[in-house]
Amino acid sequence: MAINNVASAAAVPPLNTYRVVRRAYFNRLFAPIYFSAVAALFYHHIHTLLRHLSSGPSAAAVVPTLLLILADFIFALIWLTNQSFRYRPLIRREFVENVEKVSPPADFPAMDVFICTADPFKEPPIATANAALSVLAYDYPPEKLSVYVSDDGGSQLTIFAFMEAAKFAAHWLPFCRRNGVLDRHPEMFFGSCRADDPETQKIKAMYESMKTRAERVVEIGKVPQEYITEEFQREAFSKWTPDSTKHDHPTILQVLMQNNDKDTSGAPLPNLIYLAREKKKGVPHQFKAGAQNALLRVSAMITNSPLILMMDSDYISTDPITVRRILCYFLDPAIRPTLAYVQFPQIYMGLNKQDLYGNECKKWMHAGPHGGDGLDGPSCVGTGVFFARRCFYGSPRELSPIDVPEMNPDRVIEKPLTSQPPMDLINKVGGCHFEAQSKCQWGQKIGFRYGSLIEDYLTSFQMHMDGWKTVWCNPERPAFKGETPCTLVSLLVQIKRWGLGFLEVLYSKYCPLFVGIKNLGFLMGGAYSNWALWPLSSVPFTIYAFLPALALLHGVSIFPKVSADPWFLLYPFLFLAAYGYEMFEFCCLGSNPIKWWNAQRMFMIWCTSSFNFAHFEFWLKTILGRTTTSFGLTSKVNDAEHVRCYERGEFEFGAANPTILVPPTMAAVVSLVALVQGAAVEVGVKGRAWEEIGVQLFLCAFGVVNSFPFYKGMVRGDSLRLPTSTTVMASLFVVVLYAATYFVFKS
Repeated sequence: MAINNVASAAAVPPLNTYRVVRRAYFNRLFAPIYFSAVAALFYHHIHTLLRHLSSGPSAAAVVPTLLLILADFIFALIWLTNQSFRYRPLIRREFVENVEKVSPPADFPAMDVFICTADPFKEPPIATANAALSVLAYDYPPEKLSVYVSDDGGSQLTIFAFMEAAKFAAHWLPFCRRNGVLDRHPEMFFGSCRADDPETQKIKAMYESMKTRAERVVEIGKVPQEYITEEFQREAFSKWTPDSTKHDHPTILQVLMQNNDKDTSGAPLPNLIYLAREKKKGVPHQFKAGAQNALLRVSAMITNSPLILMMDSDYISTDPITVRRILCYFLDPAIRPTLAYVQFPQIYMGLNKQDLYGNECKKWMHAGPHGGDGLDGPSCVGTGVFFARRCFYGSPRELSPIDVPEMNPDRVIEKPLTSQPPMDLINKVGGCHFEAQSKCQWGQKIGFRYGSLIEDYLTSFQMHMDGWKTVWCNPERPAFKGETPCTLVSLLVQIKRWGLGFLEVLYSKYCPLFVGIKNLGFLMGGAYSNWALWPLSSVPFTIYAFLPALALLHGVSIFPKVSADPWFLLYPFLFLAAYGYEMFEFCCLGSNPIKWWNAQRMFMIWCTSSFNFAHFEFWLKTILGRTTTSFGLTSKVNDAEHVRCYERGEFEFGAANPTILVPPTMAAVVSLVALVQGAAVEVGVKGRAWEEIGVQLFLCAFGVVNSFPFYKGMVRGDSLRLPTSTTVMASLFVVVLYAATYFVFKS
């Protein structure tokens, strides 16, 4: 076990340590053995293909072999790049108690918090306001803290909720300090707190009043005149013109709370600033990345804090000392010069007991970042991440040209908030035409990068290529928690958007397989390549979901005989070793075998549904220039019945868009039919030796076991029923697929 204490000198107390995870050494022994088996499998594939070609090639022999070679090649490529994460995973520890010994609070760096929202009906304003309150209450000097809310929908409903939150903050922040509250998210605190003392009951009544008013305006779709009682509110709402819409409105900036204001204890309040960037029809707005870049520019005019925290609207802070924790890295002289960001894990609230939909994402959100941390650092996941503002403006060695001097990341602002640059300059940098007129190449060379729906991944990839390093911070007490989708279709739609974003990078000039490995080396480039290759998993999973079953239905054997052919041994070894190691890794990360099983089952569903649809949309857009979807904002509103079903551990299939469920339903149907056909007809009636079709029978049985929720959904009679249209459509497609492959297998 390697341990490194990082301290700039013997007299300076250490701020952080790290150690290499023990399983890294086991994997270095395991990986060469597994690689040898993979190489042997390809030798067997090529030998089989050449034998078929030399003995009078037939489609029934050549086509399945070619498809298996394609599937196994993609599997091998993904496994090989995934070894980057397993080479040197780290576990870090921070010494928060030493931060003030290194730097007094008066010298702490200022921090801006960016919270993005876009639709008050999909992202309830009260939830976004609660997220802001949880960071406004950080254990950090309030005069050094500013929270910016980017409302890309330009909604009066959202700004009203934050006006209410600003009033409540004057009571909530001193209450948290006096009582040592850890969960400083009001909804979470009052949901778990049973205190009946007068002060707590008074604060709770104030919160319930705020919540009721914020939810009421969303319910009726407007802010009633009787709710607008103060002059600053009338002034703020006057900034909306009668013609303002979600997609067409001017820049709206409103300071809702500032350091000059005092809370009920007399202490200064943090800054709270609302921003709706200018939007015009026909002008590209670059989705979330465009909103984040507008925040970068506008905040530079007002506070220009050297640290920036990015949070999603459904994300909340659950540890008030989180900012002090990240200072253990940003104040470390050995790390600070090249440190771009500190990333915290995505941890979700409300997961059911066995994580039905695999929302923990242990492999990608935990094992992967730990492994990346042992290289140049983890990829950014878009929320719960603390950036150094400087990293958006060039490499650690050189600052990119900036055509507005006020946006220089090194500029220190010491004026009060009310004495900032005139509104015309803020309107200019927040305007929708600024980037086209600027020579700074926003979204290409500086700021959050454009070109992918997952701007966080692309941005961090280019930062690493510029020479920046990053850190993964995973403390024992979670720093952040978020809402998780509790319906299957909403999760699949979200995964489809991620898959489409990865494909946009994979097939771009920034392809990590070439650009990444060339500039970052095999390990770090391989790590980014593994993320980009993620949606390509749909190809091998789809082949293995359908090819063995269809071949079995046609009475064709496509794998080595179980006992007569020694090459058969490769298949159980590769299968069991891969799944066994993943389960071992899951358990090492604090999970259990049942959660691992649910996660691998969900990944198979993702691959046959979400990723296949992501490929379809990508090539439709690339070849025909057409798109079937927009950004696809995931709704953060969960129906009570859906939540109850999720808590009971039952798949919820009812959806307005059942089409995305058709491919996994097809896989369920064809696996079941092929298993019955193989066991009953091929073995039972025809007397065929089971060893000839043993591998295919096993794969069909594996598919049947994983598809159990779909079979249950087909026969249910309640709201959890799989849509009849989905079942019928899937069955028809299976019949068509069977007929289409008849000529291949019978040739």
